[in-house]
Amino acid sequence: MKTHLALTALPLALLLTACGEEPGSNQQFYGAQPDLPEPERGILPSMTIAEPTPWGDQRPTVPEGFSVNAIATDLKIPRQTLVLPNGDILVAEGRGGNAAKLKPKDVIAGVIKARGNTTVESGNRLTLLRDADGDGSYELQTVFADDLNAPYGLALHEGNLYVANQDELVRFDYEEGQTKASGPPSKVADLPSEINHHWTKALTISEDGRYLYVGIGSNSNITERGMEAEVDRALVWQVDAETGAYKPYATGLRNPTALAIQPGTGTLWAVVNERDELGEDLVPDYLTSVQEGGFYGWPYSYFGQHVDPRVKPQDEDKVAAAIAPDYALGAHVAALGLDFSSEVMGEQYADGVFVGEHGSWNRKNPVGYKVIFVPFENGRPSGDPIDFVTGFRDEDGKTRGRPVGVTVDPNGALIVADDLANTIWRVVREGSE
Repeated sequence: MKTHLALTALPLALLLTACGEEPGSNQQFYGAQPDLPEPERGILPSMTIAEPTPWGDQRPTVPEGFSVNAIATDLKIPRQTLVLPNGDILVAEGRGGNAAKLKPKDVIAGVIKARGNTTVESGNRLTLLRDADGDGSYELQTVFADDLNAPYGLALHEGNLYVANQDELVRFDYEEGQTKASGPPSKVADLPSEINHHWTKALTISEDGRYLYVGIGSNSNITERGMEAEVDRALVWQVDAETGAYKPYATGLRNPTALAIQPGTGTLWAVVNERDELGEDLVPDYLTSVQEGGFYGWPYSYFGQHVDPRVKPQDEDKVAAAIAPDYALGAHVAALGLDFSSEVMGEQYADGVFVGEHGSWNRKNPVGYKVIFVPFENGRPSGDPIDFVTGFRDEDGKTRGRPVGVTVDPNGALIVADDLANTIWRVVREGSE
């Protein structure tokens, strides 16, 4: 009885901590060379619950010269999208993960985070959207493939449609125009799925179709389950598309949640969710090019060679080798979407990347809950991030949506998956259609 009362009281204490009068930090550290603050460690992180509420007649806010509409609703947890050559859109739907909680605080944090997510059952499927007459209204919404296992990453090359489930990488035969898979997929490679603390498997493909790149997140915050649980974790795999043979391409990336190939250069880029419980302003999630053979710090250090004092034993050689990411996005924004832009999005947004930020749960003053644009110059991030799609969360905490995947449509639109409202939004540059 006493144990029950203690566990009941603790969530209340957490809520009081999260909602107390003491203001949290409004500062965020972003850019190529952020001046990071000192770590702040406490017994429990600050927590602020997203309060889901319907969109109703409202829509997200987009820049002048753009408009936004919902092109699909009533989905089952849309995560990532893929625009097919004929303009159809594939949507990966689902929720994975089976990691047991390690400590009472993990149980409580899980409950709090769950309150800010959809209660819809996992789709475990791909849905196809089609706008047959090109008027911007996607009149067909049909299941392309089902019986998948928390599909997330999507890629296509010359009739081969690749899907990264939470436990395996699979391939469908694809013919342009088909609305349903012609049969079950074939397996390309098994993916690490034991525990699956971070279950999402990001995916992209090289421009020549030879290699697939799979992002595989860690099984912990900072190795609380031991390093044996982190084998083949916190890295990006390079997978031979024909044989399924794989190797680590880059390591030390705590949770690479989205991958993209930079047009013209063939360079692999990623957005990565960094570690928690070093304060509201640490550690920044980041955008980075991914170097073959590169090590990016986790778990020993963050944002280059900032040592994490909680990790024991330390590894000085690993810290010395840690590569600093290209661009800090801010702490706890939970970046889950990434795609390169092009001229179809207009002059201001032609050179750079769009990033979908799912939003924080462990800050008094929430951050994220939007899609940003990071401008590039000479192939690298340059300048401050620009808010592109906002309005997902109000100042009063009412949260209508949470962005995940972002995909640039060659027809002049940005496709945004919203896994709280179970909606796909289409942001169109006026005059592009």
